[in-house]
This record gives sequence, C-alpha cells and structure tokens, in this order.
Amino acid sequence: MADNEFKNELTVRIVNFLIELGLEVKAAVIREETFLPGISVNCGVILIDESKLKYPGDLLHEAGHLAVVPASRRNQLQSYIGRRGGEELMAIAWSYAALVHLGLEPSVVFHEEGYRGGSLSLIENFTQGRYFAVPTLQWIGLTADDKRAKEMGIAPYPNMIKWLHD
Repeated sequence: MADNEFKNELTVRIVNFLIELGLEVKAAVIREETFLPGISVNCGVILIDESKLKYPGDLLHEAGHLAVVPASRRNQLQSYIGRRGGEELMAIAWSYAALVHLGLEPSVVFHEEGYRGGSLSLIENFTQGRYFAVPTLQWIGLTADDKRAKEMGIAPYPNMIKWLHD
C-alpha cells in the first residue's frame, strides 16, 4: 500500500486503487520535465514525484493509458504515453469511470488546467451521460454500453466489468 510513501490523502487513495488493480506505482524523484507535472511512466510503472504533483487526479488519467493497452504492451510504455488518439479518448473515459467508482468529483480529473481548456465541457458531457469511447472500451472487454449491459444483466458504463485490458 502507498500509505507510507505519499502524504496527500487523495494521492494515497488513488495510488492504493491503482495498486489494487494490478498497476505498479512507485515514489520517485523526477528530474526531467514531464507532460503531467510529477508523473512519469517507465516500463509501464507509474512514477510519482509528490513534490511536483500538481493534480493527483492526473494519476487516474495516466493510469487510464496503461489500463487500455494490451498487457503485452503495457510494460513497454515510457514517458509521454498519450500519442494515439483512440487510446487518449479511452483513457479519458476510463478515468471518468475510475473517479465515479472512487466517489470523486469530476473536477479531480478534469481540472481547470487540463485538457486544453476543455475540462468543463468534459465534465458537462460525462455528468449528463454523453459519453465517448465506450464502444472501444466495450470492444476490449472493460465495460458495456446500455444495450449490451442489459443483455448481460449488469450495470452499464461508467460501471466497469474489469479495469485492465488483457
């Protein structure tokens, strides 16, 4: 558990969730500038420099990138991992499902300095049930849309069937 490594209560809560999912998370000193302050990825491991971490919710977004790629590719990911458009959209949708699961406010992930000024739009769309990337998350077996969920007898997205792509 991350309780001894991190001081911020929200960071600890998110890190513990990610570890429970099977993602590897480590405290680190990050010297280089990173896309998300205080967060880097090295061989599929999320590295966190808490002294530089501005928004703990960014951890959910970065974890979303790791979660939606095949397990065989996950440990190859390095540094800036959001280069593929489809994976970026899935990571956003995954991070929304994670914050709902954790009972966090959408602004924890979709904060004012993120998403190129589109955070409020993302909050509005997701909270109003106007989701994107759900078909792709469904295709890789992580969730189900309304129709498929009804057929399966489960709750639809943002409920997740599982959190990590095989």
